[in-house]
Amino acid sequence: MKHYQRRTLLLAGLGAGLAGAAVPAHALPPANIRFPRDHGSHPDYRTEWWYITGQASAGGRDFGFQLTFFRSRVEAAQGMKSGFAAKQLVFAHAAVTDVRGKKLWHDQRIAREGFDVAQASGADTDLRLRDWSLVRKGDVYTAVLPTADFSIALDFTPTQPVLLQGDKGLSRKGPDAAQASYYYSQPQLAARGKLTLKGEGLDVNGKAWLDHEWSQEVLHPLAVGWDWIGMNLDDGSALTAFRLRDKDGAAMWDGGSFRHPRSGTYVFSRGEVIFQPVRSWKSPVSNASYPVEWVVRTPADFYTVRALVDNQELDSRTSTGSIYWEGLCDLLDSNGKRVGRGYLEMTGYARPLRM
Repeated sequence: MKHYQRRTLLLAGLGAGLAGAAVPAHALPPANIRFPRDHGSHPDYRTEWWYITGQASAGGRDFGFQLTFFRSRVEAAQGMKSGFAAKQLVFAHAAVTDVRGKKLWHDQRIAREGFDVAQASGADTDLRLRDWSLVRKGDVYTAVLPTADFSIALDFTPTQPVLLQGDKGLSRKGPDAAQASYYYSQPQLAARGKLTLKGEGLDVNGKAWLDHEWSQEVLHPLAVGWDWIGMNLDDGSALTAFRLRDKDGAAMWDGGSFRHPRSGTYVFSRGEVIFQPVRSWKSPVSNASYPVEWVVRTPADFYTVRALVDNQELDSRTSTGSIYWEGLCDLLDSNGKRVGRGYLEMTGYARPLRM
């Protein structure tokens, strides 16, 4: 009961923070991203996340994995003097997809920052939430996320430079200038380590993708959610594409980028990305219908994005309060050739997303 009451209070604080009545909407200044400092936390901003997705294999078996650490500034608590005030909340999600077994494993955590329970360092990536952690030392990220049924223990090593999204790291997310984030990616990370499923330890190798974003306001008031892909192509290229949707499913904003290892980066302009659903799957849990196969038109090519497992829905109502679909997908080019693999994220299908 105490745990339930504590969680309820934290979620109430989150609601006050995300409502953001005390934070005026305004355009973010031009990006001036500097490392290693900007690998760390930005506690003056309302919302922030570090997000790693990837693919891995062991013994002929394929897996997908996702881990995300969120930080949320609770405006209503900023003036409180008590050390127990929930001024910053830290959340985390972890998931593993077993492609052959067609099963998704997932778990979540939430706590207020402090008391050696949760932290998000401002100096570099150093995120801890009880026994879960994501820490950057040198250039290597190390993730350790044990749960009762599965665990993730992986190292991620960059093979390419950081990719600054949008305008040198300032990524527009809506028709108003206030809807923007500071956003960079690290695609084509070499992933190595161990996945454990129901006590079975698997030494895996693969590729991963890291996104780090922080902002004051991401969603337009009429936006209900987004569709996003981050794809590592087999030739070393990296594809990002996204759109923000209104309640009728129409695109309110879109964007992304394509980076080729030799010819450089092309940043997509508004209107250059079109998501067209091909096939949908209905969740037996939330009754939400998710497009699990898309044609995504970009200046780089017309791609097909196809889920490797239909049921990759995550119920995070006890942490961030949302239900969303996040899953491993194949990427096919306009000739139908498989050219890469990565993750598709779809939010706002079960109910409108509020941030």
